[in-house]
Amino acid sequence: MPIHALPQFESDLAEHLKEKEDREAYERLQAPTTLVVRFGFMRLVGEFPYRGEAKPGCGSKIVVRTHRGHEIGEMLTSTCPNAGCGKSVTRKQMLEYIENSGGRDYPFFTKGLALRVATGEDLDRQAKLEQSKHGLRTICKGVVEKRNLPIKVVDVEPILGGERTTVYYTCEERVEVHDLARDLSRAIDQRVDLRQVGARDEARITADYERCGQYCCCKSFLKVLKPVSMKSAKTQKATLDPLKISGRCGRLMCCLRYEDQTYEELRRRLPRRKARVGTPDGDGIVIDTQILTQLVLVRFDSGEQAAIPVEEIGEPGTVAPRTPPPMASPPRPDRANSPKRDRKPSRDRDGRRDRGPRRDQADGGGAEARVADTGEAPPRKKKRRRRRKPTGEGAPDQGQRARPDQDGGRSSDGSGNRSGEGGPPRDRASEDRGAGGADGSSKKKRRRKKRRRRRPGDGQGGSSGGGGSDGGSGGGGPPRAS
Repeated sequence: MPIHALPQFESDLAEHLKEKEDREAYERLQAPTTLVVRFGFMRLVGEFPYRGEAKPGCGSKIVVRTHRGHEIGEMLTSTCPNAGCGKSVTRKQMLEYIENSGGRDYPFFTKGLALRVATGEDLDRQAKLEQSKHGLRTICKGVVEKRNLPIKVVDVEPILGGERTTVYYTCEERVEVHDLARDLSRAIDQRVDLRQVGARDEARITADYERCGQYCCCKSFLKVLKPVSMKSAKTQKATLDPLKISGRCGRLMCCLRYEDQTYEELRRRLPRRKARVGTPDGDGIVIDTQILTQLVLVRFDSGEQAAIPVEEIGEPGTVAPRTPPPMASPPRPDRANSPKRDRKPSRDRDGRRDRGPRRDQADGGGAEARVADTGEAPPRKKKRRRRRKPTGEGAPDQGQRARPDQDGGRSSDGSGNRSGEGGPPRDRASEDRGAGGADGSSKKKRRRKKRRRRRPGDGQGGSSGGGGSDGGSGGGGPPRAS
């Protein structure tokens, strides 16, 4: 049977071949000649020549010799195009970055040398120095207290070579520290370099995370700490509460400077307050502005207020009024395809009048078309209710109809009341009022009689027609021929 390779084996083989190609390409490269290294508590940066044979990459620990002595730094990149790291930059790109990040104030050094890649012994020795910092800091604080000086010891930094130990301190007053440096050198048996720092540099040494959840900018990438004024907070319309706009150092947050230039450019596009401007809705006075949304709150001469975009604002009296959009007329129904109404209404077999087609059928479904096009329902026709005239003693009963005699004869006067043989005409309304006028039984009887007369094919001489409207009976005339 044939043997088929599994997909997992094929993917592993492709990965192995790719690693082999990368290894061969790495072996063809030469070692870099210059390295950019970051070192010290203050995150100083320097470009030093490198003469080793190893090919370090980004993040490698390098033993460097700086102006302070031998110490361990972190490799950032290399400025040699033929380097072992694929993220190497050119010297021109590095100088442009330094110029944009502070220029001369950027802590950049070139006097030094990158000796070698740090070994395990170098890293172990550096770890012991890190553990001894607490004891050295305690000794320095004790010496300061003995001299009764207004100095606060921030941290102590020993280096790998042991040439010197740097002591960082803060002080609000100007103090002579030559005698203090001599006493500290005797206490720790090393050369001591005292360096005064400000509140921002103190946060750079001791702080870790800021209230935004990110690592402190001054400790990660920000090298030049320029002063931040309250004007930046006012321009960005941030809260003026010092507790909310201050960082770990107790000063205004450095991030207020990041967008200050953008806010300043947007603010220049907006008119000043209390300035008279022209808008498409009329002239008015500027009350307030919004920088990010680029809206201007204008109070017109009529007293009304509105937010106008800055693009629609100009000099008073020069802005054209806003033209309303044209309104679309509703579509008309197609009269050619709509059925025409019958001019002469016909009559059905029972003699009833045919009032023609309904309104919604006559206009060819115009109501449904208007609903489909405009989305509006047609007005509902109000149902009219016929009022019944009150029945009195002299008024004829609307709900009564004379019954024909057995021979089908009518009275000689042609009225709706029928009479018997040789007797006077009977008054049905007076009889009903006498029999059941006190209660509602007479009204129920009249309703039942009306229903009987409205049934087709009743045989009583035709429909009621419009007899109820004039107060007389509906069957007063002769039956019409169908």
